[in-house]
Amino acid sequence: MLSPRIRRIKLDHETILARFAGWPLIQLTGTAGLPPEAYRFTYHIKGLYVSVAGEILERDTHHLEVDLSLGYPRRAPQCRMLTPVFHPNFDEASVCIGDFWAASEGLDDLIVRIGRMIAYQEYNTKSPLNGLAAKWAVQHQDLLPIDPRTIAPPKRLDDSAAPSGASVASSARSNDADAASLARPAAPPERPDEPEQPFISIAPDDLHSPDPSQDSDIY
Repeated sequence: MLSPRIRRIKLDHETILARFAGWPLIQLTGTAGLPPEAYRFTYHIKGLYVSVAGEILERDTHHLEVDLSLGYPRRAPQCRMLTPVFHPNFDEASVCIGDFWAASEGLDDLIVRIGRMIAYQEYNTKSPLNGLAAKWAVQHQDLLPIDPRTIAPPKRLDDSAAPSGASVASSARSNDADAASLARPAAPPERPDEPEQPFISIAPDDLHSPDPSQDSDIY
């Protein structure tokens, strides 16, 4: 009998395959494991990065890597960009998703949300990973979002005709998340006195990113 975690991972994979099939803005480009516990996605969305010369420029292709830990779905997936993104909630090592992750959220919804973040449709400047990007976003709100398109794939006609199926999938995710949580010791509570990420202004010259011409070497 499959464990709650494996059932959840299988459901996530099936949902991702169905939801992003044929969608040009978000493409599944690689997996590892059976069922997959690591993913690579390519976004064809306008976003920002810092050039070698320290200029803030647009880029329309981005690569994301997602790893599901042993604590998933109780613990959030580990997400990092393989191409640099200039955004308040991104740094070189991770994407900040802890503020909104819940075990009942589908992995496909998280992938869409990260796409919205790349496009600057969503961002949090209160406790940023990148202080300079947060300051830039506050000062240039008239330029945002960078990409105003709808990031999520449209609902298919067969999906809208059978909303109960989506409800069943959502319910299954919630039930499996609860079962997975009960099967493991509870995570230690966060310390209430832990300070927030400080807002730090950094000179653009200190935030040099790899040459975008080398992006093709990722694959």
